[in-house]
Amino acid sequence: MPLARPTGQIPEAAWTSGFREMTEPWKGAVGCLGVAVFFAMTIGIISWQALEQSPEEWVLRGRTGGMLWERRRGALLLRALPAGRTVAVIAVGGVPAAEPPPPRDRCWHDGGQFCYAWEEDAELRLSLEPPPAPATECYGVRWTPLRPDVTLKDCFSMANVSWYGGASIRAQRWPLNGAESHAQPFVSGDFSKNPAGYGPVLERYFLGSTGVTVTVAPDVPLFVSLESNRHFCLETPAGRAAVPLRYLLCVSPDVAAAHQLVGSRLAGQARALPDTALLGSPIWRYHGPAGSAAKIKRGLRSLARRLKRHHLQEGVLALGERCTAILAAADHVPSERRKRHVSTRGWDPSLIEPLQLSITLSPYASIASPLFLRSLRDGEAASYWLSLQPQSGGCSVPLLTTWKGQLCARLNITSEVALSWYLARARRLRHVLGAAYVVFEGAEGNAFLEQDVPPPAELMGDRYTGALAAALATLGNATVISAGARSSHLPLFVQMSPLHSDWSHAGLKGVIPSVLHYSLLGYNFFIPDAVGGSLASDAPGDPELYVRWLQIVTFLPVMAFSTPPWLCCDAWVLNLTRQCIQRHQDFVVPLLLKYSKEWLSLGYPIFRPAWWLSPTDPTAFTIEDEFLIGDEVGNAGTEYPQRVSGGEKGAPCACPSA
Repeated sequence: MPLARPTGQIPEAAWTSGFREMTEPWKGAVGCLGVAVFFAMTIGIISWQALEQSPEEWVLRGRTGGMLWERRRGALLLRALPAGRTVAVIAVGGVPAAEPPPPRDRCWHDGGQFCYAWEEDAELRLSLEPPPAPATECYGVRWTPLRPDVTLKDCFSMANVSWYGGASIRAQRWPLNGAESHAQPFVSGDFSKNPAGYGPVLERYFLGSTGVTVTVAPDVPLFVSLESNRHFCLETPAGRAAVPLRYLLCVSPDVAAAHQLVGSRLAGQARALPDTALLGSPIWRYHGPAGSAAKIKRGLRSLARRLKRHHLQEGVLALGERCTAILAAADHVPSERRKRHVSTRGWDPSLIEPLQLSITLSPYASIASPLFLRSLRDGEAASYWLSLQPQSGGCSVPLLTTWKGQLCARLNITSEVALSWYLARARRLRHVLGAAYVVFEGAEGNAFLEQDVPPPAELMGDRYTGALAAALATLGNATVISAGARSSHLPLFVQMSPLHSDWSHAGLKGVIPSVLHYSLLGYNFFIPDAVGGSLASDAPGDPELYVRWLQIVTFLPVMAFSTPPWLCCDAWVLNLTRQCIQRHQDFVVPLLLKYSKEWLSLGYPIFRPAWWLSPTDPTAFTIEDEFLIGDEVGNAGTEYPQRVSGGEKGAPCACPSA
């Protein structure tokens, strides 16, 4: 009988019993393995989702744009639709960047707001705001710190965006991308006191070449920093009560449309012109003898005769503050003495006709002046001068500061008594001295912040400058002021800061960027620094620099001279000066009057950058040595505008024919 060969199959009963016997010891191991596999799959899915998911997410979407959160660097993106181009990148500081807001709205569920809170740090609220025009969409940004020690800081990237506006700086740039400034209060300042600070004309308005505008609320305590070619930052001061950071973002089709629809409306509609007669009148600054009133009067007569001899008899003779003070003091001579010395004390404006006179005042008084000492004696110091209020009882102490190297007190413009006295004094001096124009220096700055003292609410930020400008406007439209902040609508001329007598951005190269900056912010009626610069350099006088400066100011509102051409250069420069003054009067002034009507009605700048006509051309965004007057600078009948450009050293010298 043959042997049965094994089939290799396990009997069913044996297999079942063996499996049961084998699984009992390994039961725990199999369970652990299953859990491990589950967690591995979960981690893989999460990792896959994280890698595949976009690093950006919408937090607020409007009709033509929206705001996104960018996770990797903790930034807000402002994006225009339908193309989806990014017009602004805002790196957020003061909150953990690793905590992006979730894609849900914790505000009202109407789609018009978005809120998020970083616990114990800050809250963010974004909202769609009413647009100023159908082609523009605006977003309100409000950061609220939850602790006093939280510093909120939003930095706007300069990558692929040229930025304009903001504040004037010592070496002016156009655009602002090349500027550098550490974080400091965003308050107008005096370069002679703080060369690294912000200048006398500023507005809380920034304009980007992508068609975006940034407007900061006027009541927000604000610090601003500029980091060359990287970003500019808005931040709140630390160490004080929790202060919100608020600003408005608007996006328009292009940079020109953005300024027309947003920036041109900053000052409202009630704009007024200053005395346009000054436009055609060259200003000749007096630097003659100043030891006494008699010497000043003889010096003025001598300068007037010299100007007439060179056929430059029209214009304004400008007295500085010191000369004005000497003449004003002479006017206080008792009446009986004045009668006896009328020949030496009296001043007859007809002696310099047809030239006119301008005088200079400031809101400062030396602590050694009879005026200040009298206010102390009468117990009226707090009424007339800015003062520190005592914490508990006691007397107010005048807040002392420096002005032109002297320790001084500053006029208290919040006092009706002080302001009325100051304006009455200005009117009296203008009448007694027969001055056609009055220049007010020292309007810029915040004396409290300069000494790190919290200012009163009514004088926070640039409210001193704005209030003083509003008061001076009541003197009439023949008034010149040294600073501007939310006052571009007033009928005032603005005196530009002194420049160095060199070819740098702190000198000649900074003239056109300053012109574009002032005009963009609404200050079209400015008086540029004197031809050749007021701040002398170590090098000897440069005739070519003088001529180039003369060529540029020919196309500006007013031509001012500190050094007469006969003292600077050869005789041919004197002839050139006469030609340029004539061209300014015959060609430029009519253009300024023409486009001043457009500024009155629409708020458009009179002096315009190259991108005004080419708002999408990247090359035009960085042109800092050319500008236009309105939409034209050329001979009558030309079909295309011709731009005024700054002269280059070594080029032929001639008065521009435009």
